[in-house]
Amino acid sequence: MKQYIKPIISCLIVWTCMVFSSCEKYLDKDPETNISEKEAFKNFTNFQGFTEELYNCIVNFSNNYWTNSFNWGEDEITSTAGNFHFIHKIDDGNFWGWQSEFDGWGSGWMNQSDFTTSTSQDNRFNKDLWNAAWYGIRKANIGLANMDKMTDATPEERNLVKGQLLFFRAWFHHRLMEYFGGLPYIDYVLPSAGAVRLPRLKYSECADKAAADFRAAADLLPVNWDNTAPGRRTLGKNALRINKIMALAYLGKNYLWAGSPLMNYESTGSRTYNAEYCKKAAAAFAELLNLTEGGTTQYSLVAFTNYYKNFYTTGEGWALPGSSEAIFRGPYYSANNSNWGTSKQYTPVVISEGDLKFTPTANYVDNYGMKNGLPIPDITKADAESGYDPQFPWKNRDPRFYNDIVFDGVKFVQGAIPNVNEQGNRYANLYTGGSYRDVGTGSRTGYVLRKFIPITANKYDNGYDWGYNLHIYVPYMRLADVYLMYAEAALMGYNSPTGKDPAFSKNAVEAINVIRARAGVDAVNPKFLNSTEAFLQEVRRERAVELAFEGHRFNDLRRWLLLIQQPYTLKKSVEFDRTGTFNTADPTQNKVANLREVTLLERNFSEKHYWLPLKNNDVNMYAEFKQNPGW
Repeated sequence: MKQYIKPIISCLIVWTCMVFSSCEKYLDKDPETNISEKEAFKNFTNFQGFTEELYNCIVNFSNNYWTNSFNWGEDEITSTAGNFHFIHKIDDGNFWGWQSEFDGWGSGWMNQSDFTTSTSQDNRFNKDLWNAAWYGIRKANIGLANMDKMTDATPEERNLVKGQLLFFRAWFHHRLMEYFGGLPYIDYVLPSAGAVRLPRLKYSECADKAAADFRAAADLLPVNWDNTAPGRRTLGKNALRINKIMALAYLGKNYLWAGSPLMNYESTGSRTYNAEYCKKAAAAFAELLNLTEGGTTQYSLVAFTNYYKNFYTTGEGWALPGSSEAIFRGPYYSANNSNWGTSKQYTPVVISEGDLKFTPTANYVDNYGMKNGLPIPDITKADAESGYDPQFPWKNRDPRFYNDIVFDGVKFVQGAIPNVNEQGNRYANLYTGGSYRDVGTGSRTGYVLRKFIPITANKYDNGYDWGYNLHIYVPYMRLADVYLMYAEAALMGYNSPTGKDPAFSKNAVEAINVIRARAGVDAVNPKFLNSTEAFLQEVRRERAVELAFEGHRFNDLRRWLLLIQQPYTLKKSVEFDRTGTFNTADPTQNKVANLREVTLLERNFSEKHYWLPLKNNDVNMYAEFKQNPGW
């Protein structure tokens, strides 16, 4: 067996040297079927074939199981019909639950009981962050170690391959660091035998190494593969291929995370932002935004009328969601099968199928302020400045509220309801005691999430049936996120709401206002521009609204050192009674009475919950690979 092929196929993932069933099948092959190192890496076609497998290591967290848990902050709670997802373990403070050893259901996308890189089957259930990341890091290092064998290739072809390998090495490390903190940064091919005693690095040390890889990748890769000679051979099929914009986006995110309070505390002992890292983040985002705003890229913000295309398409022949705004996504397996459970996990059983439902918490929905851009200080009290009235709590809200959230009185079922007994369920009965409020199989909170599904995704309109080609996919990163991260980095790097990177025209406030303007929300009120701390609260609220339920909140609360603080440990419902005439044409005009919020659960967290525990089998291998504090 050739020296190169053996470590790849044997699936040796970093120091754990894990061997999977696919290895046994490979070892049964005739030795004559082996490919030599010279052939595997000699030209672009062969080397790119090797590199393509890295894309298969990108976990589709939004469709990894029949129902999918990826919002682990205070943003979401499930009905009581099931308690097997990681969100339930987090609510109990049991962060061991991310590991397959503590997850009998095998429903968690962070760690499955098996892992395969085969692209010939619908294997979304077998993909997980932990195994795929370590596998991907090793594979990237093997590729980089063999770049000298790519002799039959142009400089452009060599740059494309090397840029992808560098990006993936950094990206997999970055994803692991988000949850576990500083780790060994593996930048060479580890031997398949012998002792390995790589110590854990500080978060900042890891981030610096990842930044070097992201920067090098950005310098090697094109903005658009369609404009390259190799890319023209796969014209129109290059949207997911790693490019300069993706590398710059994650270079900035990597720096902003390193500069955030939790990561800075792990690195230096200071619970504040690290201004220098924030400046570096702002510079990377500025470079990206100059390109996108200059119209020289394929990326732009989607018009608000098509905002839903960031997350789903319907009637478009299974077209991948994301439109022009999604920067980073992975490949998709079996669109209809993946949609089948996801599309039903949000709608109450009275109008849908399946029993386990994921619903927005009332306290998180409170982040959606008013159309005039002002926040709501207390959802139960009138506020003259913003114009909020608790008797009409759904009136004049941020337009994203109406896009993302189903509230009481919204017309859910659009077509015929054959059973006369079901007619009352055409409109969302989300008042206290309403039919949509079933604790076991409906909404526990008084709200329903519709951000990722069309309103027709119910058993009467059948919007999730095969013929509607409903395709759901939540991207890892989109352009709106870059604007928000730039605003945060510029604010904290330059200690001012008008802070900006010298190379970009917009300051922090103007970046936030770009996103608000797209949604039809007024600009940030001047009262928040008097101090860095005041504006930071609006930056964080804007991030909560624009990126709601896209899997960001848990990591945001952690990096801001807010996860274990009230009110972020609470999950609440909104309770109220209908009163007056029920308006079926415009539910925002419906009057309510006795509006209040009730705590459904409080999470009992401590400092240890800022990081997930590493696997005991790993930390017990050698003293330098230490467990996270408190675990």
